[in-house]
Amino acid sequence: MTVVTLKNLFKSFGKVVATDIPFLKIEDREFFGLLGPSGSGKTTTLRLIAGLTKPDRGRIYLDNEDITDLPPEKRNLGMVFQSWALFPHLTAFENIAFGLRLRKLPEGEIRRRVKWAAEILQIEDLLNRYPHQLSGGQQQRVAVARAIVIQPRALLFDEPLSNLDAKLREQVRFELRKLQKELGITSIYVTHDQAEAFAICDRIAIINEGRIQQVGTPEDIYTRPANRFVASFIGITYFIKGELIKVLNEKEGKVLVSTEDGLEIIATGDLSKLNEGDRVHLVIRPDYVSLASPSDTTNVFEAEVRRATYTGDVIDYEVKVGKWNLRIRTSPLIKLPPGKKIKVKLDENRLVALP
Repeated sequence: MTVVTLKNLFKSFGKVVATDIPFLKIEDREFFGLLGPSGSGKTTTLRLIAGLTKPDRGRIYLDNEDITDLPPEKRNLGMVFQSWALFPHLTAFENIAFGLRLRKLPEGEIRRRVKWAAEILQIEDLLNRYPHQLSGGQQQRVAVARAIVIQPRALLFDEPLSNLDAKLREQVRFELRKLQKELGITSIYVTHDQAEAFAICDRIAIINEGRIQQVGTPEDIYTRPANRFVASFIGITYFIKGELIKVLNEKEGKVLVSTEDGLEIIATGDLSKLNEGDRVHLVIRPDYVSLASPSDTTNVFEAEVRRATYTGDVIDYEVKVGKWNLRIRTSPLIKLPPGKKIKVKLDENRLVALP
């Protein structure tokens, strides 16, 4: 069992706050993501957990053990770096065995563990090759094997797929997820790639300027963003300014918003943060907008097609609703020429009103 807990963890570089986390708990066997833009502090947070950077204040716990002052080699954490950091003069076998040799394990135990890790990563036939003889995907597998062979208490990943091409990156992300679940190792995964975090992680912390903006499942974060930063960082997002003029259903959080150009739109909102008369932003994503059917009666508006982009599986349209430009995606079988007047439906169960 390995639970990672951060308490009042703070690190700054000069006037720049890199990490400011009052409390964060990562559960046993959880695949947890740290997601944010470049410079948000996610890698610094990972380095603090690994012991590669010292905090200005705060404590780090593995289960009930305070590891804040332990050196990296005493924490028994496996880490996979962005660059993979393989030794070019060592074979794949010796790269994987490196941590075991530092621990002075018997040669027979080293060979047994390397064989075990190589079988899991399906690289048994690559053990005698040097890094320059391996593809990027193969090098990445060797790096992961090196991390798990020491049988760590937790695995730390620092953007490990960023050096792979797009197709291989998508393949490997699912392999990592499967591997983590099979091994049952608590894992922390740093990335700036939303799709990667959503595909791999059980829960995600969105970080900006060193501070956690929201923690939740991928679905929670996408459908119920805590603030404008989270909403804008996750997916394609449009914001419509308006005023909350009425609470329609307190239990369901349904509200009526009047936009700047007079449209009245039903949405959902967190009523612990919203009151009638508040200025709000409506969060609208392309998948919240659809062509209206004759049976639709709420949130149906006239629109004009402005632009069409064929992407293969869908046609991505830009449409004008009132004064606002929105996106809508349809089957490639539906052809809507620019200038055509249509009716669109905005999903009142998914639109979110934010303060």
